[in-house]
Amino acid sequence: MKPIKRFLTVFALAGLTFACSKDELATKKAELESLKADLASINTEIKTLEEEISKLDPEFAAANKKSILITTAQAQKTEFVHFVEVTGSVLSKKNVSVSAETAGRVIEVPAIEGMRVTKGQVLARIDAESIQRSIDELETNLNLAKTIFEKQERLWNQKIGTEVQYLEAKSRKEGLEKSLAGLKTQLDKSIIRAPFNGTIETVQVRLGELVQPGTPVFQFVGESDLFIEADISESFIGVLAKGDSVEVSFPSINKTIQTKVSAVGSIINPNNRTFKVEVFLPAISEVKPNMITVLKIQDYKNPASVVVPGHLILSDTRGDYVFTVENGSAKKKYVKRGMAYKDQTEILEGLTGSEQLVDKGFREVGDDFSVTIAEQ
Repeated sequence: MKPIKRFLTVFALAGLTFACSKDELATKKAELESLKADLASINTEIKTLEEEISKLDPEFAAANKKSILITTAQAQKTEFVHFVEVTGSVLSKKNVSVSAETAGRVIEVPAIEGMRVTKGQVLARIDAESIQRSIDELETNLNLAKTIFEKQERLWNQKIGTEVQYLEAKSRKEGLEKSLAGLKTQLDKSIIRAPFNGTIETVQVRLGELVQPGTPVFQFVGESDLFIEADISESFIGVLAKGDSVEVSFPSINKTIQTKVSAVGSIINPNNRTFKVEVFLPAISEVKPNMITVLKIQDYKNPASVVVPGHLILSDTRGDYVFTVENGSAKKKYVKRGMAYKDQTEILEGLTGSEQLVDKGFREVGDDFSVTIAEQ
């Protein structure tokens, strides 16, 4: 019986201990919640008092501002270059209209639009049956004239016959030869050939159409003597001149070259207020007529400018400004901006080029705000 009594006693003590621990835990939790409520109330009272005091005491407000975590960027004293970027097109000085040289009906048009051809390649044929018949007839007459001339020449060499008979036979033969050569030239002109290597832009006749000498048949663009033409705003008149350096990029072939302005137009287009600029294009095998280009033309350069990232410049009713970092505080500096290219902006007044600018976090700070520079 004694072991049983001892077990019951231990069990009773354990239950009493557990009950006491449970009551103590509940008490501590209640006490914690009460303290948290008191802390929230105290923090609210502190914040309210700080705001009230800050309105009455500016020095207190400055001393108790929360420090803002930022990164910085360095203003630079360096060369600033501005470019004009415009779209241009590759053109050819050998952009010609190929016309018919003889009258007749078109019997063959092997050329099609966009087709690349070589010099002398047949583009179209015009019916020349009547010319061919005339050639056949002349060749028959010429053969007879040659025979008569040869016989007359032999007789003349033997001092037989008159000189007039000899000269008449010779003249007839030579006249027929010239007429035959002329007809063969006309026959050759009935075949329209490519004047040089290039591309067929447009086909202006159809099979079976009747053409006359001078009738446009093809618009033909050569592959050599290429140049670039672009329309530039009239606001750049006087800025661009022949010989100026130009950077030209070809987006379709991912290629960039350096070249020069070869001609500047003197007439303003009244429709879009632009003038023409022609840029020299060296021989490049991948470049084709009508290819799109992007021209980057330098129109301004300052070898000693203060340059800052353009996105850091803000504006208010007074003007443009940036935030600099001085002795752990953000300072509002008003500036006069110059030209901008991409994200680089020239500063004409307000900065010396040695300042640290507020970069990340520049929209969260104000004048005299306490700042902390993050490690980068």
